[in-house]
Amino acid sequence: MKRRIEYYQLGSEGLKLMVQFEAFIKTMSIEPSLRELIKIRASQINGCAYCLSLHTQDARRAGETEQRLYCLSAWRECTFYTERERAALALTEAVTLVSQQGVPDALYNQVRAQFNEKEYLDLVLLINQINNWNRLSIAMGNTAEQTASH
Repeated sequence: MKRRIEYYQLGSEGLKLMVQFEAFIKTMSIEPSLRELIKIRASQINGCAYCLSLHTQDARRAGETEQRLYCLSAWRECTFYTERERAALALTEAVTLVSQQGVPDALYNQVRAQFNEKEYLDLVLLINQINNWNRLSIAMGNTAEQTASH
């Protein structure tokens, strides 16, 4: 599949804001390895091959192991994710699939046991940003092969 529109070349103000927001995300209180796990998990749910390819590469550069990357879609079955990571991944799934059940109070409380108010907000903003990128990439016809030129 060929990218439908070379949207980075259009000079869109909206896209510029998304890129600026991505730079802001790197300054958030959420550690880089966890940011990448969140991006990968949301991209798995959304079926965004472009973002999966890009963020698994970024996760490896951040020190993530192959085993943890391979098992991410089955994180509940694995003991090598921390309670903090597990809470963030559960929130990632709930926000990504928000129309199914929202974010129940029990999940909010689980996440808040691991993250303070600012970190909770940072998580929600991060999850929304990757969902936005996933939808943009899928709508524009991005492919995993194109991450080599990113």
